[in-house]
Amino acid sequence: MQMNDMILVSVDDHIIEPANLFERHVSAKYKDQAPRVVTFRGGEQRWKFQDRLIPTIASCAVSGRKREELGAEASNYEDMRSGCYDSAARVADMNANGVLSSVCFPTMTGFAGQLFLDKSDPDLMLAMIRAYNDWHVQDWCGPHPGRFIPLGFVPLWDTDLAIAEIERMARMGVRTVCLPENPSALGLPSIHRDYWLPVLDALVDHDMVVSIHIGTAGPPPYPSMDTPQDWFNSVINLLAAHTMADWVFSPVLRKVPDLRIALSEGCMGWVPFMLERVDAAYDNHRFWTYQNLGELRPSDLIKRHFMFCFHEDQFGLEQRHKVGIDRIGWECDYPHCDSTWPTSPEKLWEQVNSFPAAEIERISHANALDFFKFDPFVHVPREQATVGALRALAAGHDTSERSLGGSGRHPELDPELNVLTARALQNLHEQLIKLEPAE
Repeated sequence: MQMNDMILVSVDDHIIEPANLFERHVSAKYKDQAPRVVTFRGGEQRWKFQDRLIPTIASCAVSGRKREELGAEASNYEDMRSGCYDSAARVADMNANGVLSSVCFPTMTGFAGQLFLDKSDPDLMLAMIRAYNDWHVQDWCGPHPGRFIPLGFVPLWDTDLAIAEIERMARMGVRTVCLPENPSALGLPSIHRDYWLPVLDALVDHDMVVSIHIGTAGPPPYPSMDTPQDWFNSVINLLAAHTMADWVFSPVLRKVPDLRIALSEGCMGWVPFMLERVDAAYDNHRFWTYQNLGELRPSDLIKRHFMFCFHEDQFGLEQRHKVGIDRIGWECDYPHCDSTWPTSPEKLWEQVNSFPAAEIERISHANALDFFKFDPFVHVPREQATVGALRALAAGHDTSERSLGGSGRHPELDPELNVLTARALQNLHEQLIKLEPAE
């Protein structure tokens, strides 16, 4: 096998929602209350919903930007590649990167739709959730069959409504639903409560995957107010280990044995350690914690339920047989700052070129297609789905880096904020919410 023979399916990418998202899918009753984009002095743009202003910070929309110019500045649409918010342009960028299919998480709403969690107005929240899911399926995925694995989210505050939305999305072809990594952090029942069982049963009934993306319950507590952002950037992927352990020792996995969970953007180098550690914790402490898995061990639950998703993880790939060769999914993470676009094939090939061809196929696409029950080859013949074939379609497509000059931070912010500590981020937030829209 050569690099150009690979077929790439990314189990984690992101959408920067277009400004017209809610124009077509919201009823007249809620049109004036739907999220909208406002423009501030200096050109910064943000989504506004109720009394909240939601930034699209640079690290969420930086594909095509020079890495040395990145900071925590807010952006406007002109600063982004159109592939961030336009699905046709995204497909062109995918072709140039040799990527066949992609799972695309939302941004403005939170990866699990946390923005629409105001239980004081459930009718409005439900209308926004349905509108977003309709837009994602019909406008983002619909024009490009085989290229996107449809993802949705549900009204988390009401299990009956969540089940109804799961059933509706299943009829539309949605293959996965994003749930928060720690529901209790959002004021919801923990994953240890039977509250979630009807929702999880409905997902299994419709053969849908639970996607749990890091960052869906807020960042972990910073060690100190002096701790730099580099700490968070270094440990963020380990949040997936916390989530996995919480699920493993919850009764829900024993009650829903066919549930499939993708730990999005969590990497996997930590998995072999956790497989050992959860068993050791169980063996050493279960007599006083009153944990009883019957004939199962915690590691059995991990191997039965989870897929691990990586973008760059050489150590994890070296330990692939301990992780589970059939439970590894590759991701591009477009358009985030960790994304490997537009050289994903080169970077993945550098890590896997010594592996047997059958293992490369599993890691690059087969595991993802099996786990999400998605068949792109109905729409794109296999011989046209390889890195080489897709890049041939993209001949002449511009993937060169674009410079915006300097850090690109908003001109009205403190120019001295060049080290992002926890306190600096709070100050940044306080300054931005005081800005008045230009309109």
